[in-house]
Amino acid sequence: MRLRNKPWADDFMRDNGHIVVQEPFQYRGKWQSAFNKEQPIHLEIGSGKGQFIAGMGKQHPEVNFIGVERVKSVIVGALKKVIDSEAANVRLLNEDAQDLRDLFQSNEVDHIYLNFSDPWPKSRHEKRRLTYPAFLDQYKDVLKQEGEITLKTDNRGFFEYSVASFSKYGMIIEELSLDLHDLNDPLNVETEYEEKFSEKGQPIYRCKARFQE
Repeated sequence: MRLRNKPWADDFMRDNGHIVVQEPFQYRGKWQSAFNKEQPIHLEIGSGKGQFIAGMGKQHPEVNFIGVERVKSVIVGALKKVIDSEAANVRLLNEDAQDLRDLFQSNEVDHIYLNFSDPWPKSRHEKRRLTYPAFLDQYKDVLKQEGEITLKTDNRGFFEYSVASFSKYGMIIEELSLDLHDLNDPLNVETEYEEKFSEKGQPIYRCKARFQE
């Protein structure tokens, strides 16, 4: 799908520099200073249009949330949602972070969310999947020892690959759900994709895993 260019996006992000961090790499190791309060940091990789991170920010004022989204025309939609939510504990990064270790110091993040990541179904693209071992190396470095990864997807193949990847890496699987909405989890905040697929009766898969100490 081709995304429409939004010529006003740069000005909009600059005008809201208290939410969209302008020079994020300079905050490596000192992300707490980007927030009003020093609280656990939760990171969403690929925030899309922002329904999840804006909702989580509002639901959990005791947590500081950072959302990374590389597509400028998409992140401005997330920015609008964060503004509307009035959540003061959410920051957005318009970056294509090839290595999270460039943005975050070791043990700086408490939780990572992978929501409806591109499944890259072809075998030759396996290294691009966000649960490929090279990415897990990054997550392990930036997460605190007790830190956790939560993955949600509608793609059964990607889900099975990810669970296997977590297991082979020696991670502890703390939750495995083949139909998230069957759990009726009152704390689950839906993404735009999740809402869309659920309405069509598509099961949503969720896995929570953590690295062993």
